[in-house]
Amino acid sequence: MTPDLMEQGAQRLQKIAPVLPQGQTESGGREAGFGRVHTPGEVDITHGRILYLEDVNVSFDGFKAINNLSLDIAPGELRCIIGPNGAGKTTMMDIITGKTRPDSGTVFFGSTINLLDHREADIAQLGIGRKFQKPTVFEHLTVFENLELALKTNKGVAASMLFRLDSTQSDRLAEVLHTIHLAGSVTRQAGLLSHGQKQWLEIGMLLMQDPKLLLLDEPVAGMTDDETARTAELFLTLKGKHSLMVVEHDMGFIRTISDIVTVLCDGSVLAQGTLDQVQADERVIEVYLGR
Repeated sequence: MTPDLMEQGAQRLQKIAPVLPQGQTESGGREAGFGRVHTPGEVDITHGRILYLEDVNVSFDGFKAINNLSLDIAPGELRCIIGPNGAGKTTMMDIITGKTRPDSGTVFFGSTINLLDHREADIAQLGIGRKFQKPTVFEHLTVFENLELALKTNKGVAASMLFRLDSTQSDRLAEVLHTIHLAGSVTRQAGLLSHGQKQWLEIGMLLMQDPKLLLLDEPVAGMTDDETARTAELFLTLKGKHSLMVVEHDMGFIRTISDIVTVLCDGSVLAQGTLDQVQADERVIEVYLGR
């Protein structure tokens, strides 16, 4: 990426003049683990945004799936995305993670990383983790083995055969097990877990990669009421330590976890605000919530 493009990205971020969420400093950091970032290879969040999309467009066979979409997320923020089917929610995530390349627009991770310059696998290494609606775990392995496999390590054959957890990795694994409510299921085969527990395990596997931004697609679909409540608990624990973008239809769940809700429709932002604000918006009622 050229210095000119980096400067353009920084200028675009400055233009949005964001109102910082509670607990975030003017440097773009948060009290829980975010501050000025200047280390090479880290995400530069000095302009107060970890994700920034501007005027993004993408069409499929003449259908405009994303239409001049502009959206930004602060470090440590938990943003909920709602909208009718076909609103562009999944396509937006595909663009952020490099699965789909837009026809035009800007997509930055922090102030200096142009995601459009990177491939899908590289974006995951940069610190963006994505969870799809259907849980994908290694069902024949134990909970512990699934998390161990997800560690950031050399995956070569020789290195894998000789690999042993060090104390730091063991502590991290124990911390994640506690966070995802599976500390009591360490030796249980993943295939024997409930649907909700498999969802938590997959989130745990993403956490083992230490992502800066998590994209979560309908995480509580198919869960029991108890599992949904515990998932809300989990997300609120992650908030501040990670930035989260949560696509969901369960309004009760969204009410529990959200500060800001963005409503997508026809590939662009229709409304944004607290859940009460967007639920009272006549446009949102018309296209999504109904009367």
